Amino acid sequence: MVVLTHARQLRLNPPPSATISSVIYDPTSLSLALMHSDSSFSLYPHISPFSPPPPSTTTTVVSPPSSSATFLRLRTTTDTDVMFIVSSPYLAGTSILLRFYIIRNDNQFARVRVICNQSDLVFDEKRLGVLVKVNHGVSVKLAASINVFAMYSFSDRKVRVFAVKGVGDGDVVKLMRTAVIDCESPVFAVSVSTGFLSLGEEGGVRVFPLRPLVKGRKVSDKPKVQKLKLVNGMVSGIGGSGLYAKTGKFNGSMDRSAKLKPLKLRQNSQECGVRFVPFKSKEFEDYESSKGPLMMSIKAVSIQFLAHNKFLILDSDGELYLLSLSNHASGSESGHEMKKLTLTMKVQNLAVLPDDSAIAGPKTVWLSDGQYTIHAIILSDMDSTAANENETNIEEKIQRSATQVIFTSEKIQEIVPLSANAILLLGQANNIFAYAIS
Repeated sequence: MVVLTHARQLRLNPPPSATISSVIYDPTSLSLALMHSDSSFSLYPHISPFSPPPPSTTTTVVSPPSSSATFLRLRTTTDTDVMFIVSSPYLAGTSILLRFYIIRNDNQFARVRVICNQSDLVFDEKRLGVLVKVNHGVSVKLAASINVFAMYSFSDRKVRVFAVKGVGDGDVVKLMRTAVIDCESPVFAVSVSTGFLSLGEEGGVRVFPLRPLVKGRKVSDKPKVQKLKLVNGMVSGIGGSGLYAKTGKFNGSMDRSAKLKPLKLRQNSQECGVRFVPFKSKEFEDYESSKGPLMMSIKAVSIQFLAHNKFLILDSDGELYLLSLSNHASGSESGHEMKKLTLTMKVQNLAVLPDDSAIAGPKTVWLSDGQYTIHAIILSDMDSTAANENETNIEEKIQRSATQVIFTSEKIQEIVPLSANAILLLGQANNIFAYAIS
């Protein structure tokens, strides 16, 4: 039985000075990022909506313009830090500026210096950000997980994967571009989770195993070798008898070091275990004979990592799907399933707390129709269910699990996960509410 136990309006001190257009929350550090109508951000560290508010909080302001932002967990062998990354157009949109903020020991956000040595990445000392020599265009999407984030530029039609590594005491990070994906088709959603990079496209979701994208491509960095002429069996001008020597160095040794170069892939590649998983339902099957025009008109607009290689996919028609991926890295679609869930509403907003632990268990999923209601749905682990039961039984189980409906006083603009059983709601009157169930 699901019971609503807490409902509270979030009071921030100082309060936001401008209209809130979007909310991002990091449960690890309890950090809140509010995007405003002027595309600036306000960063609030350590916000716990169900605890008494502190007398005051030092707020970090990220100046406009900003186009996209995400929280990234920077994990080292001894600790985990949380970093806020925001993108902005620069030089009339001919470049992208990435700014990095990290929570310091005094529990405040501060700018981070970035080391980058790749040709199209330049750290700007004046702006304390990384200039990416890529056309910003009309839209940029950022998505992040642990030590990795992805950036998609709609105009540039490429997804770039970056790895981030802490240097020293954490006030400096190293940024490495590890993969570039050329996109022939538009991308409507980007998700980076434990093990996978997922792209929402027309007709379904394309999934890339993350490990090959992060490892990049190692190439030999051997110096040039010059063949030398022999005079009476000896190498002329060299105190030795080798047949070959490195140009400019005559110590008789070879430097066999290797350097990392970005892995380059096409969106429809069959390499590295890339696979496309289409939407499947009775409606789509009816259109198979005509090459599925209905399926191709529907887009995957939100990809939420659930747990255990499972994702929730929201399409542009308000339908929800459960995507299950197999563990093996092959290009075959066998073992990868996309199940449409039977719901009594058209979903506009979706929130679920990602769970990368190895412990299976029920998950609370929050769904909104974009009006005045929120539905809390309990999803149990579906491993055995998907393998042993037919699609109808799966849908019936999920339908019965919708056990809580919350009616709100404001029209719902956005919902974001706060914890395993709690959410933040952004209303259209610039108010933020927190709801929790047990």
